[in-house]
Amino acid sequence: MAQQEAVNEFNPHYEETFDNSHVYYEEMRAKCPVAHSESFGGFWAVFKYEDIIRVQTEHETFSTAEKNVVPPATRNQGKRPPLHFDPPEHDTYRRPVTPVFAKSRMAVLEPELRRFADELIDPLIAAGHFDYTLDFAEYFAARAFGLILKLPLDMMLRSREVQVQYYRAQMAMDKLKVVEWSDRLYEVAKEIVFARKQNLLNPDEDLISALLLAGERGEAIPDDMVVASIRQFLSASQAAPGAVLGSIATHLARDQELQQRLRENPDRIPDAVEEFLRLYSPYRVFARTATHDVEIRDRQIPAGEPIAMIFPSANRDEDVFENPHEFNMDRKPNKHIAFGRGPHRCPAASLARLELCIGVEALLRKTKSFELAGDVKMTDWLEFGPSSTPLRAVPA
Repeated sequence: MAQQEAVNEFNPHYEETFDNSHVYYEEMRAKCPVAHSESFGGFWAVFKYEDIIRVQTEHETFSTAEKNVVPPATRNQGKRPPLHFDPPEHDTYRRPVTPVFAKSRMAVLEPELRRFADELIDPLIAAGHFDYTLDFAEYFAARAFGLILKLPLDMMLRSREVQVQYYRAQMAMDKLKVVEWSDRLYEVAKEIVFARKQNLLNPDEDLISALLLAGERGEAIPDDMVVASIRQFLSASQAAPGAVLGSIATHLARDQELQQRLRENPDRIPDAVEEFLRLYSPYRVFARTATHDVEIRDRQIPAGEPIAMIFPSANRDEDVFENPHEFNMDRKPNKHIAFGRGPHRCPAASLARLELCIGVEALLRKTKSFELAGDVKMTDWLEFGPSSTPLRAVPA
């Protein structure tokens, strides 16, 4: 297809429901798997699994240093590592954080995360009617990351509120509010980093200390870049868990048999979560920018143009997954890419998986049954997932 014909083949502004995006993405995979959109200043979108793997892993061709989200994020405070850096610069920021998110570390945090979940969900279940996304998932995700940062309770609660408000401004695509709450997030990050600098902890267990002490094991990271990193983690920690938890609650609310099966077999919840991650992958905002003219499936993409990766489409690609729209927690192997691939694979994937398992387990354990109590409202493009999940629950 000639470049001049690549005008507006993909429309991200359609009125989304919980189900219709997957129909739309299936059509795009079949008819136009590499599409152009005039929205958000113009961008490309790739819908096939193997193309998204390529865009993520060929970092010399597809850069994250510029235009790494669609629409472009506010850059009023400069770049935020590790997202805004390509290898090898990216490695400077990624290397110190990896041990903090080790599976063994998550096991230590699990009892406290379960306590957080119960504290949040008990009064909601008792009320019988609540919004699982707004009242539970968003606050649980923020508080879980506060635990990773080893924040005192008062700071954790202040940070949590700013994280939630920033996330809601993003979902509403309210530019003024996004800038306002982004500034607030930077203020919180500065306060957190300054306090920790006066009281450093074990860098294998504490994310902030790991960044501040990076020079002891490799290249040192300036304080302003530590602040920028924490600011990035504060916002990123909200996205996937909140969106996926809302999607899982919606799916389970519409499948009473699966609800009961998981209640009776809680050891299967981790397998179910992997399949939910495939079915309801949250990310479609992340992008890479072509460093030179490049061809994907016979489409010519000029240098400097952003390419959005539509993960919810990739993880239902019929060329990779048999019966891709069906829930199958016995799917082996489950090669979903909900957390990405390559250098920028989500460093906190182990934490997110733990959050999802605990959030789902708490909802099932505390209820005899639950169902939808109103319309599920979806986020506005940035993540795939509900912005509101009203439930009616019968306490266990």
